[in-house]
Amino acid sequence: MRRVRYEHSGGPEVLFLEEAPVPVPGAGELLVRAEAIGVTLPVVRKVRESREPIALGGEIAGEVIAVGEGVTAYAPGDRVTGLVFGHGYADYALLDQAMASPVPDGASATDAVALVRSGLVAYGALDAARPEQGEAALVTAAASGVGHLALQLARLRGASRVVGAVSGPAKADFVRSLGADEVVTYEEEAWGEPVDYALDAVGGELLSPAVRALAPHGRLVAYSSGGGTVQAYDLLVGAKSVIGFQMALIARGKPELYETWRQELWRLFSGGALRPAVHAAFALDDAAKAHAVIEARSNLGKVVLIP
Repeated sequence: MRRVRYEHSGGPEVLFLEEAPVPVPGAGELLVRAEAIGVTLPVVRKVRESREPIALGGEIAGEVIAVGEGVTAYAPGDRVTGLVFGHGYADYALLDQAMASPVPDGASATDAVALVRSGLVAYGALDAARPEQGEAALVTAAASGVGHLALQLARLRGASRVVGAVSGPAKADFVRSLGADEVVTYEEEAWGEPVDYALDAVGGELLSPAVRALAPHGRLVAYSSGGGTVQAYDLLVGAKSVIGFQMALIARGKPELYETWRQELWRLFSGGALRPAVHAAFALDDAAKAHAVIEARSNLGKVVLIP
């Protein structure tokens, strides 16, 4: 089979395609023939920043080819999606059954990759904000794979006003088409009227303006791998709070909640209320081009690899 790998850190140019043996599923694992693979900012960052090469994991969707010992929920021929922690940029990948979920009839593998993992992060971050009916919401990276779903979910959870923050004005029309009332760029001094909660997928220098955008008693949910620092005084003066959210803790520690969120995402998708967008689909041997799109922050929705 083919898989994408790299040997030293760097930009998209360090990725290369190689031949590798098809893996054999171990206990509790599914061997999946990948039909779609999601490209995420955390993986792109790891390629550029990690000291030692890592396996390129992430979301995949496809057909179960074989199952390991102890797998009872899935069988060869089933269509599944889930998060791969080993090599995911490949024709075949090993998926832990605990991280797998079925792909409903009528949904494509691309739909699944665009919706499930990114949607779970968006749904979980929103849930952490404890949204109330009629509140105003801010979503940073509003055109990203997670952000464009978080923006729609905020509206579905009762937000009366939704503000999308993006890296440049070229993304404004896309974000408005998803239901944003206002679109601001990161460089603007003020981000409009204060909001009750903000979902931040960027971190770093963007944390401070996101906190400033909050109304008194506002909540900022930070779910970015970008780090950053918030000054305590900025929280004290408005009785504001910052909440950290990590999807892996929910998947491992609260599997029932994780499954509830998954089912709700598919329900909203099936009813047409939630619209995952795919910016572009690249061939597996064009993984470098997919990473370049993410690094340039030019994507409108999800970036996908199609083996």
